[in-house]
Amino acid sequence: MAVGARSTASWLPPGITVLRGLRWVLHASFLLLLTIAAVQGVADDAPYRWVAAGGAALLAVVYATGGRAARRDARRWTQLLWLAVVTALWGGLLVASPHFSWVAFPLFFWHLHLLGGRHAVGAIAVITAAVVATQGLHSGGLDAAMVLGPALGAVSAVVISVGYSTLYRESQQRLRLIEELTRARDELSSSQHRAGVLAERERLAREIHDTLAQGLSSIVLLLRAAENELPAGRGRDHVRDARASAVTNLEEARRFVRDLTPPSLATQSLAEALRRLCQRVGRESGIDCQSRIDGPPTPLPAAVEVALLRSAQASLANVVAHARATTTVVTLGFLGNEVTLDIFDDGVGFDPAALDTYEGGTGFGLIALRDRITAFGGTVDVETSPGLGTAIAVRLPLSDEGEAT
Repeated sequence: MAVGARSTASWLPPGITVLRGLRWVLHASFLLLLTIAAVQGVADDAPYRWVAAGGAALLAVVYATGGRAARRDARRWTQLLWLAVVTALWGGLLVASPHFSWVAFPLFFWHLHLLGGRHAVGAIAVITAAVVATQGLHSGGLDAAMVLGPALGAVSAVVISVGYSTLYRESQQRLRLIEELTRARDELSSSQHRAGVLAERERLAREIHDTLAQGLSSIVLLLRAAENELPAGRGRDHVRDARASAVTNLEEARRFVRDLTPPSLATQSLAEALRRLCQRVGRESGIDCQSRIDGPPTPLPAAVEVALLRSAQASLANVVAHARATTTVVTLGFLGNEVTLDIFDDGVGFDPAALDTYEGGTGFGLIALRDRITAFGGTVDVETSPGLGTAIAVRLPLSDEGEAT
């Protein structure tokens, strides 16, 4: 999901919140009116007061335990069975005591909610008639209040239910619209990101192919021709080494174009790739380059291995080009929650303040190295001083799963 987006699970339209509140109010009113009716029935010393009290307790248990059946996502037969049992128990209580007439009002809403349409209106008419009849039976006669009270309650329930249903439908439509808009925004953001990444990759691939790869290919051809023309000897060995280095870098450039891992990591571990890198640097430059491992090696994500190998290549390239060192040591460390790469040389060193005043000359390699490692949440520390050599410490934190954080 795009940054700043809020999921619909953590935010709901006001209408949905109101509907949920009304549902809880309906539950509470049903149980409250049922409790009041049972208490009044016992207090009136009616003939069947204890039977009514027991029936009210049974109805409360059935209502509470089967409340999930009243949800819209419950099975249809479960909803109807729960409603039928609740209505039947309430009808028995109504015969035992007229106080249970008040429970008819929340019962109206459940019929409207679960039945809907003509079936709900018919059920409400039957319930209203039952309330009027039982009140007349218990009081020995009917008056206008006994008829108008239940009738007005039924009409009010129907009107409120219509408003409830309208609000529910509008809230659902709004919720679906919000979900669709959120999905569309996330898809658009993802597609734009992918398009940007692909465009940048294509640009880099073209640049590498048209410049580095073509240049290295020409260098390989020229060195091959020179190697064939030179007599056997030390000079020819240097040309052969230079051609091998150009071939390796040409393969690197082509592999970049194909967006694959570096050839040095395709068939060997990072530790082995660093060892071979040190051997090549020592053979080509005459510097005593040593490779060491600190701690038991653990598998690393390909992107992390590439970043560490590139860091070592960039650092050793600086050593060869600028340090005038006789010895350099590359140490790969596996320290549990982080992986480290330390490159030390005994060369001439430099003023570390020069890194902060880079204006397009020396130092770009270290700046690019720092940018690469920072992208993985790591750090690069450079310790150096004129005449005292240089130490570069790369730190990459790892998660519990062994991935760069």
